[in-house]
Amino acid sequence: MKDIRSILQQRILVLDGAMGTMLQRYQFTESDFRGERFKDWPHPLQGNNDLLSLTQPRAIAEVHRSYFAAGADIVETNTFSGTTIAMADYHMESLVYELNYESANIAKKVADEFTAKEPHKPRFVAGSIGPTNKTASMSPDVNDPGFRAVSFDELRKAYKQQVEALLDGGVDLLLVETIFDTLNAKAALFAIEEVKEERGIDVPIMVSGTITDASGRTLSGQTAEAFLISISHIPVLSVGFNCALGASQLVPYLEVLSARTDHAISAHPNAGLPNAFGEYDESPEQMAQQIKEYLDKGLVNIVGGCCGTTPEHIAAIAALVDQYQPRKLPALIE
Repeated sequence: MKDIRSILQQRILVLDGAMGTMLQRYQFTESDFRGERFKDWPHPLQGNNDLLSLTQPRAIAEVHRSYFAAGADIVETNTFSGTTIAMADYHMESLVYELNYESANIAKKVADEFTAKEPHKPRFVAGSIGPTNKTASMSPDVNDPGFRAVSFDELRKAYKQQVEALLDGGVDLLLVETIFDTLNAKAALFAIEEVKEERGIDVPIMVSGTITDASGRTLSGQTAEAFLISISHIPVLSVGFNCALGASQLVPYLEVLSARTDHAISAHPNAGLPNAFGEYDESPEQMAQQIKEYLDKGLVNIVGGCCGTTPEHIAAIAALVDQYQPRKLPALIE
């Protein structure tokens, strides 16, 4: 199969859209989340989307299939909360390896299915590594600013377990995404480097931060440029932004990254900003029109969607990127 690095030199790659948005369409109940295996679990499980890889694997495969059919080159595994730290909410820390392994396995089988049908357009699986629900840089307690809910080493160990399982399950690359605290991301990147060294492998890494509001900063206070600098010691495939903002609001921050790095640039924004009910109203056509600005300005190499996006959004984006050349990359990425 062609290496993703060489494909990036030739065309813009399309990432999938939101997993959670698609799973909401199934309207799974508490018993659906539990399945037979977890029917007597002593804690509520509804909302634990990662668990659906074990209890509703067919639905997860269907979501991946719908995104590939819409034109995605890369799908993300259903593992956004797949660490012991995040799974503690459901008392499911012991299932983390299995959750990640099975999620990767489901996505990889669907990817192979599409690659076999269209060998000229190989499909890839990115292991989704979310930020966890704790932050290493800030205190969750306003009365105790020195307190930290999690340490760097706790994050590193949790991420390492996730990374090993994702790789064992067959992912092609790793996506450290929705980064609101760069210290958390550094723990993930440190863990990935450890695993790469131990296994003697070189897995491509995508890094994607999130700008939380109009201040243009991450939640832990970094500007786009500071974020880029603070992860620049790691050999990554791409750097970019996702979530929190709609496509048009991301433009200035993508411009900063594009002007200051030799890495590929990725963007997977939300379908606009949420309305009063937390829903996303932006149509596929509206979103594609905004993403056209990225392409006209030559800002991106990888583009997809985050919250509120569907296969319809991805199909509109895929149709658009076909008409454009990717942002120029130096030969040193090969």
